[in-house]
Amino acid sequence: MQKKIKHIQPIAILVLVILGINWISNIVYKRFDLTQDKRYTLSEASLKIIDYSDSPIVIEVLLEGSFPAEFKRLQKETLQILEEFASHNKNIKYTFVDPMEGEENTSETQKQLAQLGVTPAQVSVQDGGKITQELVYPWAIISYQQRATKVSLLKNQLGTTGEERITNSVQNLEYAFADAFSKVILPKTKKVAVLKGNGQLEDRYIADFFSTLRDYYRIAAFTLDSAATNPIRTLEQIKEYDLIVSAKPTQAFTETEKYILDQYTMNGGKSLWLVDEVSIEIDSLFENGSTIAFRKDLNLTDFFFKYGVRINPAIVNDLYSAPIVLATGTESQSQYERFPWFYTPLSSSINNHAIVNNMEAVKFDYANAIDTLDNAIKKTILLSTSPITRLIGTPAEITLNEIENNLKTVNTGPNMDLFSAGELPLAVLLEGNFTSVYRNRVKPFAIPNTLDEGKESKMVIISDGDVIKNQMQGNRPIELGFDKWTNTRYGNKDFLLNTVNYLLDDIGLINIRTKEISIAFLDPQKVIQERTKWQVLNLLLPIVLLAIFGFVFNFLRKKKYT
Repeated sequence: MQKKIKHIQPIAILVLVILGINWISNIVYKRFDLTQDKRYTLSEASLKIIDYSDSPIVIEVLLEGSFPAEFKRLQKETLQILEEFASHNKNIKYTFVDPMEGEENTSETQKQLAQLGVTPAQVSVQDGGKITQELVYPWAIISYQQRATKVSLLKNQLGTTGEERITNSVQNLEYAFADAFSKVILPKTKKVAVLKGNGQLEDRYIADFFSTLRDYYRIAAFTLDSAATNPIRTLEQIKEYDLIVSAKPTQAFTETEKYILDQYTMNGGKSLWLVDEVSIEIDSLFENGSTIAFRKDLNLTDFFFKYGVRINPAIVNDLYSAPIVLATGTESQSQYERFPWFYTPLSSSINNHAIVNNMEAVKFDYANAIDTLDNAIKKTILLSTSPITRLIGTPAEITLNEIENNLKTVNTGPNMDLFSAGELPLAVLLEGNFTSVYRNRVKPFAIPNTLDEGKESKMVIISDGDVIKNQMQGNRPIELGFDKWTNTRYGNKDFLLNTVNYLLDDIGLINIRTKEISIAFLDPQKVIQERTKWQVLNLLLPIVLLAIFGFVFNFLRKKKYT
């Protein structure tokens, strides 16, 4: 009897230990991220956003079904990141669905999804030497209370391979979901003023960007026309906004308007300037084959100079540029063809600043170079040209006949004596305590408590107003950054959104973008060549190991009891 009790005691202790561990694990729940790059460790910014939620957050991920291995990886990483969010906030519920499963009319379903802005990714599936085309919907739909938004899980970048695209997408997952959560959960507290009254872009050309920005902030138009009659009131009104945006002004600013904007900056107001110092009639270029580029005086030279930059009234020519699309042939035989056009630089910064890190190339049109000046303000060059550039002074004639020389340059290589300007800044971030433009100068009007030395502030200056301009499809604005003529998507929208977020101190969210994740991919060529070997190995090895174990176990058992 005592012998039996001795045998039972270890088993009973083991059972009690297991029950104790299980009881403790139900009380204390902890997940451990053992990955080298800490890909499943959510940032404080992400956690703060979902902490605001006190209602269910329903997430429907459209990434289910049969698709290539790299998308399986994206599906797995999406599941992992959602598990992390759900472990922190129990209100988060998610499901993975196939949008085409059970649908009799798939084309109608695709059309309905397209109307919601949910577009498929066309991928090539290679199986046993055969290549087929499949449509995958890498999207998620998030619903919270009465609001909903969509999340693109796939991040496209120019010139990337399929594997690089998935790597970039995985790196962007936390930001994509945190950004979407902020849209539907966080209250809008900060105000953005869109400046009017100096010939800025019409609303239809900035509609896409500001309709997107409206998801985060309160947006309102602000005209400086009243500055002439009641400047003090105008200054007090503009100081209520956290950020002002001036999108491609074409009419000169008066000294009164400049003083209002200067004192707005001195009081800590943030600003985003998209300014052209050169005027070009694009319609004339396409209709007549040529146009004249000439300097445009906005009366802002001393304004920017005091803050530490100068926009050079010369046009940038960059070998790394977007093409121009022209019709060739006549009537029914006409075709649209792409030609090299060095007036449309593509800037893909190697700067690891939160605004431009891990971002697609930004497209500029007839941009000017920015000179940075030495003063106490901290300057960060966000975007610049490639090293193979030249500057064209104004006035200058621009003709479509230049395409012939561009083709020669592309085919035979550039004349480095001509393209010797080097990298030229196109977008600059200014941070610090600004000094007033009107310090030791006669003020346009008297105001109480004028400031000659400002509070800490930020400003971004971009030397091309068209960076914010969306194209039109009839009367409908197209998404900013999408070129309907080349069917290419650029990073203009992401760049400007990040810029506004940074200027308004929402840096916690965009800092998530700097997170880098390493993902190991299989070599597809090796997979095809060694497929049979590894299939046989995976099937036979477990059976052989099991047989060896059985043989050894029986041998030892017989030896012990025989």
